[in-house]
Amino acid sequence: MSSRPRAAWPLVAVFTAGYLAAYLLPTIVGRLSVYLGLSTAQAGLVGSALLLSSATAGFTLAGRVETYGPRRPARIGLVLAMVGYGCAALAGSVPLVVMGAMIGGFGSGTATAVAAAGIAAERDPHRTSSLGLLSVSATAGALYLTVPHLGGGHRLPFASIALVALLVWPATARLGGVTPTGSTAPVAGRLPHRRSGLVLAGGMLVWSMAQNALWGVSSRIGVDRVGLSEVTIGAVFAAALGAGLLGVMGAGLLGARLGRAVPIGLGTVIIAASIVLSSSAGNLAQFATGEILWNTIYPVVLSYLIGLAASLDVRGRWAVLAGSASSVGVACGPVLGSVLSEQAGYPVMGLILGAVTLLVAAPVTAVALHTGGRPLVPGSVRRRGGAPAALLAVTTGAVPGAVPRLGAPEQAVTEISLPVRRRRPVRNAFRTAGPAGGVGQSNAYASTSDR
Repeated sequence: MSSRPRAAWPLVAVFTAGYLAAYLLPTIVGRLSVYLGLSTAQAGLVGSALLLSSATAGFTLAGRVETYGPRRPARIGLVLAMVGYGCAALAGSVPLVVMGAMIGGFGSGTATAVAAAGIAAERDPHRTSSLGLLSVSATAGALYLTVPHLGGGHRLPFASIALVALLVWPATARLGGVTPTGSTAPVAGRLPHRRSGLVLAGGMLVWSMAQNALWGVSSRIGVDRVGLSEVTIGAVFAAALGAGLLGVMGAGLLGARLGRAVPIGLGTVIIAASIVLSSSAGNLAQFATGEILWNTIYPVVLSYLIGLAASLDVRGRWAVLAGSASSVGVACGPVLGSVLSEQAGYPVMGLILGAVTLLVAAPVTAVALHTGGRPLVPGSVRRRGGAPAALLAVTTGAVPGAVPRLGAPEQAVTEISLPVRRRRPVRNAFRTAGPAGGVGQSNAYASTSDR
């Protein structure tokens, strides 16, 4: 890749184009239901197909972006997004709309995978992911404020995503090209932190499913339970998205001062409480408080989760895999929310989703604690078969600066494998042990130094 300062804003732009479809999913599903005559469940299945296609692209490209170079797959993804969403906007039949949405979803997933891999290689992945979420939140918020006042039926949301992909295209020129070897085979290498990565990916899948289950039925809660009009609900959602922008900005300013475990754990607890409050709301104040609080904390926790996934592998494989798992959860969320709300009612649905969110918080926070950098104190760092490194540094009188000071963050260790060529020993390079002098000693030295 190119230099990190220069590569930051193109990655943010590509991230925005790839993530925008998930943010606009409620309006896509709503307009498909109203203007194409689909039921709510059928329109939700179209949205789920779009996001599942996006997740498929992420799983396919995991570990391959570094080989192909970010520029080519980013451009392919943006082209697929423009073509797919453009066809969905122009089509009038349901099968063509579904096909276009799935093609566009694959393009969105490709762009997101490239951005995730690039963010993982940044010096500060959390800052870059926060900028990406800030950009996509601002773009989605602007579209939510303008699209309802325009016509166009189901065409306008799809056309908006295609237009953003077109505007982002010039930014791909600032991304790196192919690797010097030019190989098209995936770069070999075992995934680091495999257990932590699997726990994080599974946790993000369930976490995203719970969040989108509420998001998918939030408008129905406002209409059916609270009795609000569509205009009032739109105003609440606009305020919630604005609060989300403030939350992302706050996360960017906070950075890693508190680590990752505290924002993820505490933020998830607040999100669970917000889900319960929104689902059981009986008036406008409760509904608005729950939605605004939820949308404020949700992107904050998401930014730290993306940064945590990026920190597990500098090549971005865990960032792509965890992001794809999150897309699967987002795709399944509306179906889960609809089933729970119809079978058990909104308050019980909120309690179930809140409990699931709290259960997911424990393993994900444990991953953040395990991989987020522990303080280097006596006994905290052990090398294989050895004593605590910090304790040895104190007790053996090591040279100052040769080891980290007590209390400093533990440094990551990267294993580098080097090819070893075995050489056959030269027979005359060895001599019998014992006193030697004169000519024999000189010959022994000469024969060994010749090697």
